[in-house]
Amino acid sequence: MANALCVLLPSESKRLIAMAVAGMPEVRQALERGWIVIGRGTTNAYVAEELLNQPLEKERHVAGYIGHGELAVLGKEERQRPIVLKDGSRVEMSPPEALQEFSSDDVFIKGANAVDPEGNVGILMGSPTGGTVAQAMGIVLARGAHFIVPVGLEKLIPSVINASLVGGQQEFDCVDGRPCALMPVVNANVVTEIEALGILADVDAVHFASGGVFGSEGAVVLAITGERSLMAQAVEIIGSVKGEPPLRGPSQER
Repeated sequence: MANALCVLLPSESKRLIAMAVAGMPEVRQALERGWIVIGRGTTNAYVAEELLNQPLEKERHVAGYIGHGELAVLGKEERQRPIVLKDGSRVEMSPPEALQEFSSDDVFIKGANAVDPEGNVGILMGSPTGGTVAQAMGIVLARGAHFIVPVGLEKLIPSVINASLVGGQQEFDCVDGRPCALMPVVNANVVTEIEALGILADVDAVHFASGGVFGSEGAVVLAITGERSLMAQAVEIIGSVKGEPPLRGPSQER
């Protein structure tokens, strides 16, 4: 057995997680024959790049986001449309239209703003009607489709359920930016850096530490354990994402 400590910056984590999601059997199957809906979100944009094998303007693949010290929204004219794939090819359909065609073999991918130790995820809702995830969850769950949530451990909080009970958009008297609520999702297939390394290299990882300074803010430290041959593969994969450039900040709509 071999052991290693690695440090991943947020952009590096996003790339690692995206590589893993793109390699999941249910995703590969839907990419060959089926539907894949990729909601907005920066981590989702990395996933889309891996599936499409082409670069995207990831900074524009958002609606709501946390940036410039605020809860912010990208202007509608600047946003890219959510990505819908049919049999591996991009089609010009909205997520609600594509979801009507879903079966149990199809895949809905949506990022998150929070994840807790129990594997629950939280998604910020700036829309008064709940946004994309609110539209999708009923169909995805009713039809037994695959609901995959790629999310980095920089977003780890103690309890998504407790946080979601704090209040809705109209209950806050003071807000840095736009008011939001938090939707809890308790039954998604969550892929963090830990699951990503298991998928890509069949090694075990433990969340060892977080945070940093001097350009390493938001870093995640992982302790990794595995057979030596697998560890060599894991270290090589981690090395391949090192230096992934950070996202540029988009403009804001207030």
